[in-house]
Amino acid sequence: MEAVEAGNTEHERRLIGAAVAVRGNAHAPYSGFAVGAAVEDGSGRIFAGCNVENAAYPEGTCAEAGAIAAMVAAGGRVLRRVVVCGSGAQPCFPCGGCRQKIREFAAHSLRIDMVDAQGNVLARRTLGDLLPDGFGPEHL
Repeated sequence: MEAVEAGNTEHERRLIGAAVAVRGNAHAPYSGFAVGAAVEDGSGRIFAGCNVENAAYPEGTCAEAGAIAAMVAAGGRVLRRVVVCGSGAQPCFPCGGCRQKIREFAAHSLRIDMVDAQGNVLARRTLGDLLPDGFGPEHL
């Protein structure tokens, strides 16, 4: 695991704090793996989401998808930053589907931080690192 400097600005700390806080609201009775995510839109607004599992497993929702849906519902259309807060000491990287959902609203240079439950940054990647040659709106 790499050492990564945590958020330096008050805004970065608020973004990380939102992901950590919303993780506590996750509905994860089946896996026990709570995840929170926070996104910053092009206007600097912060939106948060948590995973919501369902007894019919494929019907659950990822934290990143919830945060993005909240952003879109508020009129946001551009992602500036993403933070994912998982359970445990290992980084919780966005799943493949969420990487594609993020790509819909972000460039390959978007920064994604994976933090632990205390808000310590465990890993930092760009969307391009996580989804090389990703398919986006400009391809249509």
